[in-house]
Amino acid sequence: MTDQFSDAEKRQLTFALGHSAAMADPPGCCSTCATCLLCPYSCQWVTAKKEKRKDLRTTKYDCSWFLFLFCVFLFTLVWLYFAIIILNDFHNFSEFIFRQRKLWLDWSLVLLIATAVLISYSSVLLVLALCLQLCGQPLKLHWVHKILLILTALVVAAAFTGLGIKWAEEWKSARISLQATGPFLHIGAVGGMTLLAWPLASFIYHTRNTGLRVFVLLVYCAAMIALYLAPLGITSPCIMEENQLPPKPALVGHRGAPMLAPENTLMSLHKAVDCDVQVFETDVMRRPFPTVQSLSPGDRKEAAEQRIPSLEQALEAAKQSNISIMFDLRPENHSDYQNFVNVTLGVILQSGIPLQQVLWLPDGFREDVKQQAPGVQHVYGRKKSENEKEAVLHINLPYQDMSSEEIRQYRRENISVNLYVVNQPWLFSVLWCSGVSSVTTNACQVLKEMKHPIWLLPSSTYFMIWIVVDCVSFLIIIWAFVLMKKCSHRTRPAGECTRKGSFPLLEPGSACGTLPDRV
Repeated sequence: MTDQFSDAEKRQLTFALGHSAAMADPPGCCSTCATCLLCPYSCQWVTAKKEKRKDLRTTKYDCSWFLFLFCVFLFTLVWLYFAIIILNDFHNFSEFIFRQRKLWLDWSLVLLIATAVLISYSSVLLVLALCLQLCGQPLKLHWVHKILLILTALVVAAAFTGLGIKWAEEWKSARISLQATGPFLHIGAVGGMTLLAWPLASFIYHTRNTGLRVFVLLVYCAAMIALYLAPLGITSPCIMEENQLPPKPALVGHRGAPMLAPENTLMSLHKAVDCDVQVFETDVMRRPFPTVQSLSPGDRKEAAEQRIPSLEQALEAAKQSNISIMFDLRPENHSDYQNFVNVTLGVILQSGIPLQQVLWLPDGFREDVKQQAPGVQHVYGRKKSENEKEAVLHINLPYQDMSSEEIRQYRRENISVNLYVVNQPWLFSVLWCSGVSSVTTNACQVLKEMKHPIWLLPSSTYFMIWIVVDCVSFLIIIWAFVLMKKCSHRTRPAGECTRKGSFPLLEPGSACGTLPDRV
């Protein structure tokens, strides 16, 4: 049997085949755009012309690398969140390096720069991949990017491992941070996944693997449902009415005002007084003064002349400034520790400072202190036990060791709770909403300016925001899938429209057409 066509039919067939070949190229993506996308992603100059990319197509192997890229991006994004959270306590890491190597460097800056480089790199690759998917271009990730992505994953994994081994308490900091960021993380996650609907819809409508399409769609739907319902598990002390907000916590100067003057000096004490600090905590860890360059010439000259004062001088300055002073004597396992306590008490009693302005932290020989100086306020570095025999009125703990519920309970029992060390406004806001009495800080000049928590939402307002965000996201996702379906019909390659006895489009703008079979 032979096919016999007239000259007109042959011309029409030639036009149809040419039209289908043109449509096989990605719609809406010109040669220049394709080059701009493919060059940085695939590291080769490839145009959108069919003859130049006939050997390029997205395989299952390429899809697996795209999935790995997406996972690395999320992994790095989580690390960025942790890096921002641990900035509150990063002075501890800097002090550790200084004690070990006698080298002072603002390691927080190193951390942020390195993290920014990693997240920027993975973000750019992910955006390129999504744009390539929307334009119908092949996802051929270059081997250089593959190696760099593996290295990125290893670096971030090492950072998390080091955090878990040497700085495990920061996991508790992350839990507290979710109380400050939970509502906003929810909105951001919903927004990001909503935008992902566009390339996802393009993938679903253009792939021929039915099983893969169903799997991807189910995973996406499950993720969106989980995000839509996430606020049911989000709790924050700052979700409250304005009239329920507790008083602003008092400030305790950690070694004075160490960001404004050399720590544990009289200048640091006076700067702390200017920041409305109510307690000066003596604690000598004489690190270099990292923010000296930000001082005025007069303050810089004064800072250069500072020395650590004697106990008598510190008590006199506290008495004149009418602020309290907190003591912590170390090491408590010293063989002559009792003599340290007696000498310290002797200087306190001779100084003439009102004893109610003295806060005593050490547990060793506490009973002797109560007998010799009955007016001293005793601060305990532990939680109150159920069968407590002593009158515990003041507690001093790391902020990671107290939950919002415990803070509220102590507040109801008229027990003063001081938490340390609090430097970041987000953390101060959460503790403020929880009802903490005071916080020890290195950044008194920052917290002093806060007249209100960073955010405070009534539960009804938060509920309304939650519902509106979820509804808008749902509508945008539906719109994205409907619009991409229409685009896929207009730009579907001819091979997807053919059937037995049928040929591709014969005229522009038509759906699927046929030529008369001639045998």
